[in-house]
Amino acid sequence: MAAAGDLRALVAVAAATTASMFYARSAARRLRPGLPRLAAFLPVLAFLPCLPLAFRALHPRVISGFFLAWVAEFRLLLLAAGHGPLSPSLPLPSFVAVATFPVTLQNNPTTKSTNPKPGPTAYAVKAALLATIVSMYRYRAEMSEHLLLTLYSLHVYLALELVLACAAAAARGLLGLDLAPQFDRPYLSSSLRDFWARRWNLSVSALLRQCVHRPVRAGLGGGGPAAHAAGMLASFVVSGLMHEAMFAYATLRPPTGEATAFFALHGACAVAEGWWAAHARWPRPPRAVATPLTLAFVLVTGFWLFFPPITRPGADKQVVAESEAIVAFVRNAMGWALGSAPSVFSISS
Repeated sequence: MAAAGDLRALVAVAAATTASMFYARSAARRLRPGLPRLAAFLPVLAFLPCLPLAFRALHPRVISGFFLAWVAEFRLLLLAAGHGPLSPSLPLPSFVAVATFPVTLQNNPTTKSTNPKPGPTAYAVKAALLATIVSMYRYRAEMSEHLLLTLYSLHVYLALELVLACAAAAARGLLGLDLAPQFDRPYLSSSLRDFWARRWNLSVSALLRQCVHRPVRAGLGGGGPAAHAAGMLASFVVSGLMHEAMFAYATLRPPTGEATAFFALHGACAVAEGWWAAHARWPRPPRAVATPLTLAFVLVTGFWLFFPPITRPGADKQVVAESEAIVAFVRNAMGWALGSAPSVFSISS
């Protein structure tokens, strides 16, 4: 019953999102950038964050929250100011996809990546690894807290990369959009700046760069290390606030402030890294040391500040239960397909 209810909610949310984007696109065609366009967008900006609450299951609620309450909101704000990647000249299906999917157009110069696009085999391996992690949760009562949180960290990375890859594949297959990869091997990061700005969730990095970093720098004169540091720190704080919203969708509880503290801490450390890197003669650890230190810092601070807002109210248990159900469904579907293949071939012959 819950699954059927969420399927109906998906149809309703998709229809409401399309109608909202049709209105925003029409308003953008008629109004100049600035306050007139922003005022016209306000009903949509207030309406979109309510739509994810139509879902009962945690996964569609959080994923749609990410798409609608973060990505779509930021891109509509950029359109209100007259900036891309949205354009009122786009056909409606492309407008909806670019507005809501957390993907980056390949021709966007601010988010180019030298990482080649992963192929189907790479994603199949990651899906199998995620399924293995989910199957390990049946033994979580015997696991140490740190081991379980490490599995949660891998789960977050793999699930997010697969969800974004599916969104990119849908946009590419249905609309022919040329899209950039969303991750660039974050497990090879040699610093926090490398991790967050160049390897992890590049579409969000691009949004924060456009919506937060550049305006803050411009407001402080546009140049100089102080303005750059302020823009970087502001981007991390805004990212923390948006993660608070995502956690609220997951737990249906008020924000705790821990996600904001996590990203503010990382922002301060990234600023300190930049200050250190500006001194060419100061020592730097070799990459073989820097990468493990970076990943360890991300994990330890995540155990401390990122995961407790999820684990404390028990939302992680719901994530595990839904993930186990998804893996079981996929396995049963694959088994049915493999079992049906011989009969199909015998009939055709």
